[in-house]
Amino acid sequence: MTQPNEVSQLLQRLSESATLAMTRKSRELAAKGVQVINLSLGEPDFETPDFIKAAAKEGVDKNFTHYMPVNGYDDFRKSIAEKFKRDNNIDYSPEQIVVSTGAKQSIINIILSVINPGDEVILPAPYWVSYIEMVKMAGATPVVISSSIENDFKISPAELRAHITDKTRMVIYSSPCNPSGSVFSESEIRDLAKVVAENPQMLVISDEIYEHIIFSGKNFSMASIPEVYDQVITVNGVAKGWAMTGWRIGYLGAPLWIAKACTKLQGQFTSGASSIAQRAAKAAVEANPRETDYMRDTFLKRRGLMTQLLGEIEGVENNTPEGAFYMFPRISSFFGKSHNGTMISNSDDLAEYILSEGHVATVSGDAFGSPECLRISYAASDSDLKEAVKRMKAALEKLQ
Repeated sequence: MTQPNEVSQLLQRLSESATLAMTRKSRELAAKGVQVINLSLGEPDFETPDFIKAAAKEGVDKNFTHYMPVNGYDDFRKSIAEKFKRDNNIDYSPEQIVVSTGAKQSIINIILSVINPGDEVILPAPYWVSYIEMVKMAGATPVVISSSIENDFKISPAELRAHITDKTRMVIYSSPCNPSGSVFSESEIRDLAKVVAENPQMLVISDEIYEHIIFSGKNFSMASIPEVYDQVITVNGVAKGWAMTGWRIGYLGAPLWIAKACTKLQGQFTSGASSIAQRAAKAAVEANPRETDYMRDTFLKRRGLMTQLLGEIEGVENNTPEGAFYMFPRISSFFGKSHNGTMISNSDDLAEYILSEGHVATVSGDAFGSPECLRISYAASDSDLKEAVKRMKAALEKLQ
C-alpha cells in the first residue's frame, strides 16, 4: 500500500541528474560564503548574440504571445528543415520536424513514443547522464557498451553488433559527445550505419546538439546516409552552439510517423515551446553557422590551456577531445587514497573531495557510465580555469 508521503515507483527508479546535483551543492557552498568555481555545468559562458535577441524583441512587438502549434510554428519548422539540408545534407520536410522545450525534451519524446517495457536500448559509454534515466523511465533495459581513453571513448562496429539482440530497439549516441568531447568521423559513422542497416527493427537517436563546436573537420549526420534514413532521428537545438541554454528550444527531424507520435505525446505534456523563444531560435537556425566561430575558437584555446594544466597533475590522464567543451580525464589512479580520513573509493568520492577540499565543482564519470573518469567543463574564463586547476592540483597532491 502506498504511504501518504511516498513518491511513485517511477520516481524511485530515477536518479537525480548528477550535473544538476553538483551545481546544487556548489550553490549551497556559495551561500555559506565559500568561493566555488563551478566546472560542472554544460553551459557556454557567452551571451546570446544580439541579432537573436532582436528577433525575440520583434516577436514581442508582433504579438507572438498566443498558443502556437504543438510541433512548432510552420515557418520555424521550414527554417529548421532548410538548416538540416544546408548543414547536414538531410532532407526533412517541415512535417518531419518537432520543436520542443530543449533537446532533452526531444529525446524523451522519442523514447516514450517508440520504446516499450522489455525493449533494450544500447548506450555507448560514456553517455549523457539523462539517457540512461530516460530509458529506465520507459521501462526498457539499458545495454551499456564501455569504451576507454585508449580508443578515444568510441565504440567499434564490431562492438555494436555484438550487443544487438532480438530485443534491441534503439541505440543513442552523441557526437560531439557529452561528456568526452569525442567526435565520430564520417567514415566511423558510415561503418556504424552498416550495422544499423543490418537491423531494420533498430532505431537510432543521433544527438548533435554540439555540432557547431568541432575543432577540426565538420559534423557528419548518420541520417544523411540513405540506407538508414528511415531508422535515424536527428536531435539538435540552439542551446550550445548559439549560447541559448535559457531559451529552451530543441528540435528533432525524424521519419514522419515518429514526428507525428512525438507531437501527440508533447500535446499532452507541454504543448508548444515558448512563442518568443521560437522567434529567437528561428533567427539562429537561419544564420550562417560561422557567426559563432568566435565561440568555437575560444573553446579551442581553452582546450589547449586545460590540456596543458591538467597534464601537469600527476595521476591525471588526458586525451584530446575534438569537440564540445569538456575534458574527461581518467582519474582512477587516486582510488584507494585518502586525506584527513576521507577515503577515495570511486569517482563520486573524488568529485565530492575536490568540491569540499578544493572548492571546484566537477562531475563524477560514474554518472556517464565511465566510473574511472571525471568530467570537467572548460566553459569558463581563463582565469577561473587556471585557478580551478591550481586548486584541484593542490587537493589531489594531499591524497596519499
